Amino acid sequence: MAKSFTTREENYSQWYNDIVKKADLAENSAVRGCMVIKPNGYAIWEKMQAALDKMFKDTGHVNAYFPLFIPKSFLSREAAHVEGFAKECAVITHYRLKNDPDGNGIIVDPDAKLEEELIVRPTSETIIWDTYKNWIQSYRDLPVLCNQWANVVRWEMRTRLFLRTAEFLWQEGHTAHATREEAIEETEKMLQVYADFAENFMAIPVLKGIKSPNERFAGADETYCIEALMQDGKALQAGTSHFLGQNFAKAFDVKFLNKENQLEYVWATSWGVSTRLIGALIMTHSDDQGLIVPPKLAPLQVVIIPIYKTEEERNEISQKANTLMQKLKEKNISVKYDDDDSKRSGWKFNEYEMKGVPVRVAIGPRDLKNNQAEVARRDTFEKNSISFDKLPDYIETLLENIQTNLYNRALAFREENTRKVDTWDDFMETLENKGGFILAHWDGTPETEEEIKEKSKATIRCIPLDGELEEGKCILTGKPSKQRVYFARAY
Repeated sequence: MAKSFTTREENYSQWYNDIVKKADLAENSAVRGCMVIKPNGYAIWEKMQAALDKMFKDTGHVNAYFPLFIPKSFLSREAAHVEGFAKECAVITHYRLKNDPDGNGIIVDPDAKLEEELIVRPTSETIIWDTYKNWIQSYRDLPVLCNQWANVVRWEMRTRLFLRTAEFLWQEGHTAHATREEAIEETEKMLQVYADFAENFMAIPVLKGIKSPNERFAGADETYCIEALMQDGKALQAGTSHFLGQNFAKAFDVKFLNKENQLEYVWATSWGVSTRLIGALIMTHSDDQGLIVPPKLAPLQVVIIPIYKTEEERNEISQKANTLMQKLKEKNISVKYDDDDSKRSGWKFNEYEMKGVPVRVAIGPRDLKNNQAEVARRDTFEKNSISFDKLPDYIETLLENIQTNLYNRALAFREENTRKVDTWDDFMETLENKGGFILAHWDGTPETEEEIKEKSKATIRCIPLDGELEEGKCILTGKPSKQRVYFARAY
């Protein structure tokens, strides 16, 4: 490990930044608050995209694309929505530049002022529902099940690569339905899709729940969410699914003729995840040696590194490596043979360890004599010598084991760091000294929720969907409560 690499214990925030940069995932750009996603980081996002896109299409959704720009008047039609995003909106006022007559470079042409300012989309509900008005006339036109892969802009003041940037990549689903029941079913279905993706691909266990009114998406009747726990004991919202009721349909006058030939407002949902998931991946699994990527999302699952002194040894190893590569590719395992002779094998070991490649295979002259190779797994650093004829099946099983181990390890961590408390003093002591998820009673009022947030910097992460009803007293006010909710400090 390089001496310049910060450990989690030394400084968790710097550790995170070091991994992002040293694993070549992303870097800060010349534009304030924006990032350059480098090939290594973008390859992980592509794997996420591919998995999610299949899951969306398997549940009946189709992809479309909507404009980047939203007329300012559109945002003002839904009061809660505009209030929620007003402080984060980037505004376009002019459409042309010109040479400065004084010779000082380029200036904005004052004669090219837009009649109506345009907002760079912070989210697309408004422009999409203006479009849906033209698509929907009858119950026969419903449901509309669209998803968009896009970039959005939210002018964040404090940024951190992947976790919070002024521009980020995401997907946003926007659906229209004939009934309230159908829209709620869609909202809950997509939450389950996100939970399945997080657990089965990202190897991250998540809590499923409903946001409190204070934390609800601007313009939604209900926000469903999945919450994950990072290694520093902070929570991270990993996905949201919103039941929008008829709010946007009323704002944009989207009505349909029902089966009884009566005009009715459409029911709506929206749901999304973003490149923030890469941040979640890093903080859930990685260690003080660098990045750890679950095999299902690893762009490169296996690297083969030759160890040789002579050209003859190199040729013999290459023959074995090429045969192994072919057999792994037949199993749809991504593999690379790194025979770059400008770098030492020790450097390569460290490099691929830093970048989180799940499995490393090393082949040297002694291995050839013994008809075997050394196989090392990134998650536990365990090494085994395996005969060449057993290698393809062994590696296939090993990748599955690594995927399962990462999930189980993260689940054990979450369970060890989820605690019930019943008093304010215990709540604060746990927050300050232990962190993690705290299950506590809350009296259900927005005022109490806000006061808890102000006093503790902790928020209600979710009201659990599978939470047991239990009589209790609010940790702050002592008023009656019927269910514990999850609190945590969060990203």
